[in-house]
Amino acid sequence: MQVAKWGNSLAVRLPSALVRELGLKEGDRIELVKDDGAVKLRRHARADEVLADLRRFRGRLPVTARLGRDATHER
Repeated sequence: MQVAKWGNSLAVRLPSALVRELGLKEGDRIELVKDDGAVKLRRHARADEVLADLRRFRGRLPVTARLGRDATHER
């Protein structure tokens, strides 16, 4: 891969095989994070994925989940 100038920034063009392997699509937002000397890629969830998760949730919490503000506001 080659780093190239793109406006005032630098850009890297990803090979199509890598894009397919990572499941990336045009417009995806990603981060490159250095972790113990290795560079890792993190993809932000797409809007359609977030909406699908919200539709699955539909306000239902597991029976074991308890909502309360007491623990949050403990001093």
